[in-house]
Amino acid sequence: MQFELGLRCKNGEFIMNAGVCKIKLHLPDSHSLKEKRRIVRSMTSKLRNQYNISIAEVDDQDLWQIATIGLCCVSNSHGHVDETIGHIMNFIRQSYPEIEIVDYDTEVMQGF
Repeated sequence: MQFELGLRCKNGEFIMNAGVCKIKLHLPDSHSLKEKRRIVRSMTSKLRNQYNISIAEVDDQDLWQIATIGLCCVSNSHGHVDETIGHIMNFIRQSYPEIEIVDYDTEVMQGF
């Protein structure tokens, strides 16, 4: 069963790496909650489809120019998790130049 799940086995235990990232965004061109939701929904959908991650708006739902999104990616490789989160940050910067990344916090948890 270990090989079916695609996880490495070390000393009889499964090894898994989970990366989580919380990103605070400033949307200066958004002038209503409806417009903000459209932008955030479009962005999260594209990221979910392109990078196979879990992603959602997690805070600031009542502010029309600030969005906080949380994402998670899982892999058997710590390097792959770091690389994926880096690609996601670059994707946001390149695909949405009008949106400013105000702050972000990333953590990779190893050895589940």
